[in-house]
Amino acid sequence: MTKAKIMVVEDEAITAQDIKASLEDLGYEVVGIAANGDDALKIAEQFTPDLALMDIVLKGPHSGIATAIELNHRFSVPVVYLTAYADPATLEQAKKAEPLGYLTKPFNENDLRAAVEIALYKAGLEADRRELARKLQEALDNVRVLKGLIPICANCKQIRDDKGFWKSVETYVAEHTDADFTHSICPDCTKKLYPEYYDQLYPKNPRKKQS
Repeated sequence: MTKAKIMVVEDEAITAQDIKASLEDLGYEVVGIAANGDDALKIAEQFTPDLALMDIVLKGPHSGIATAIELNHRFSVPVVYLTAYADPATLEQAKKAEPLGYLTKPFNENDLRAAVEIALYKAGLEADRRELARKLQEALDNVRVLKGLIPICANCKQIRDDKGFWKSVETYVAEHTDADFTHSICPDCTKKLYPEYYDQLYPKNPRKKQS
């Protein structure tokens, strides 16, 4: 089974290395450690990780929240926040990146395992939902439906298009839908045009058995 690829975004070097070691012990592949938002975006562009563990407070011009939003927007990388700041105002601000979880520092390996597994599961469900939505939209784009009033000749049954030209039903429908035609002859037309074959093709119903 392919290992999930995880990126650690943490500006405390010792903490970042501890998280990396714990993740590898748990069987995950750590594709990179970033100390700031710019490095995180470069790693994401190169490796497209399945998940980023993101410290909310980062050194440099880009906060963890801003970086998480950019990761999600540009690379669809989901995020679990690492934070020692769990006050309501910080958490409210953090929601803008739609994270898949939070880990409050300090945390142990069991906490890390639970947060990562739940986040990866949620990310998988979201990926499936996006793929289903894409396929549905693709199907809708391929469907063309005739609507409104269609002018049709009462005698020959040709249809007048929006440019004033008269076309056969087959031509008109083929141009306005994705339907294909297969031809046959109905019983009434068979009787009119080919009476000698009518009885063979459409035999009368056998007499009901007498009780």
